[in-house]
Amino acid sequence: MKGQNPDVLVMTATPIPRTLAVILYGDLDYSVIDEMPAGRKPVLTKVLSEKGRNKAYEFLEKQLKEGRQAYIVAPLIEDSESLDAKSATTIYEEALARFRDFNVMLLHGSMKQSEKDLVMKDFYSGKADILVSTVVIEVGIDVPNATVMLIENAERFGLATLHQLRGRVGRGQHQSYCLLITDSKNEIAKERAAVMAKTGDGFIIAEKDLELRGPGEFFGVKQHGIPELRIADLSKHLPILDTVRKEAADLLAKDPFLSLKEHNALLQKIRKLFENADMISL
Repeated sequence: MKGQNPDVLVMTATPIPRTLAVILYGDLDYSVIDEMPAGRKPVLTKVLSEKGRNKAYEFLEKQLKEGRQAYIVAPLIEDSESLDAKSATTIYEEALARFRDFNVMLLHGSMKQSEKDLVMKDFYSGKADILVSTVVIEVGIDVPNATVMLIENAERFGLATLHQLRGRVGRGQHQSYCLLITDSKNEIAKERAAVMAKTGDGFIIAEKDLELRGPGEFFGVKQHGIPELRIADLSKHLPILDTVRKEAADLLAKDPFLSLKEHNALLQKIRKLFENADMISL
């Protein structure tokens, strides 16, 4: 591992906005791996309305007939009276009726671990053609033969989750596809869908996420929200902030405790700015 004996290594495929903010504010040094593994093809992403569902199912069936496998992901396990969204159990029943020539299986977080393991074993081995699931498959699933990721009610998922779900396909030699079904009129949801269709770059997606929902608290636990900055915009001023970060690192290397007279005003400003943060002890 490169570096000057780091104590902590943080790895992420899709940085959340707060992660980017922490990096930019100098708490972490970072390296970027911006190359796909050898042989990987970009996943083609298309946004469809509810009216396009049948077209999406026809495409999915075509892939199945070519010997591929598919995921269908829903935001809920069961139907809810208070939420207008598709559930995994309802989609599972619909898929059983729609794809009668194929083996459809259901996976969600309320199942026993032994049941989930058995379902995934069948999907890995190819005994199951379609896996209807919730976001429990967001990470750690590697089935190279799966080429279609169909996401129901895509507006109910954040960009990081959408990107992670899309990453479950495109892991083999075959061209893969991500189909986002949404009828949302919400402008932010539309922007999320548009950026997913436009790029597969995790950092571009994270920057858009940063722009849409903010970085959240720098010294707290919230992962979204408006920051305290009045002029700087973390989504637009990345080069400037990176320069500031380097200047701050040089200053602290020369005067780590800001004890020099010329740095006294800066020290007082920092104390005032973070007077409610327990982790600072200057």
